[in-house]
Amino acid sequence: MIKQMTTEIHLPEVNFSEEGPVRHLHLGSEWIQGSMLLDAPNVLVHEYIQRMMAWLLLMDPSTAPQRQALQLGLGAGSLTKFCHKEIRMQTAAIELNPQVLHACRGWFKLPADNPRMQVILADAAREITQARWLSAVDALQVDLYDEEAAAPVLDSPDFYADCRNVLTDEGCMTVNLFGRSSSFDRSVERIAAAFGRDAIWAFKSTREGNTVVLAQRTPSRPSRAVLAERAQYIETHWGLPASKWIRGFKPIAP
Repeated sequence: MIKQMTTEIHLPEVNFSEEGPVRHLHLGSEWIQGSMLLDAPNVLVHEYIQRMMAWLLLMDPSTAPQRQALQLGLGAGSLTKFCHKEIRMQTAAIELNPQVLHACRGWFKLPADNPRMQVILADAAREITQARWLSAVDALQVDLYDEEAAAPVLDSPDFYADCRNVLTDEGCMTVNLFGRSSSFDRSVERIAAAFGRDAIWAFKSTREGNTVVLAQRTPSRPSRAVLAERAQYIETHWGLPASKWIRGFKPIAP
């Protein structure tokens, strides 16, 4: 399904740069929108991108291949490729800028659409209100920034309420909060307005300033033993640093 773009929308030019073994995606500025290791294109390069997979700790990770992932914002295609090719989930991504999709296919090894993966060119805020997504997504990964990377493009209580509506009962949203004009506390309050404070988990900020927040459709508090068991499974099967995750994130409410 492809939605037509309107001529009124300003879409920045897309380009890439290379830094040793790493290729970066840019939206017409110096800000990095995503990266890829040239000799290992499915590896998640950045720490915050790895943390966007921490929803695996909040459900049985062995069931992940039977679940649905949805990314809002394609970036360099890292999460879409990882969910599709490494975990082998049913995967979809919503991206506004067709140049980003062309760049991901041409420069960042994103596969063509297939029965288990598709990229939808659309406005994410509108697309997630479509009936096909309601209560259908297990892992919703939100990383929406423009060329200035000053703050999340979509960051309202109504948007987060729509995000909650797409989740299954066990579903989880992960959000990257970053930018010189963003406010972690303000964003958390907006997420809490939609999900409830007892549904929210958060990491400490990375060195680069990215803070990943998780919000569950149905709040849970897995024991440390259960988290450790799940972390071991995640590390063994997909090589993600999940044991480090459980030392670095916690619920925001007691």
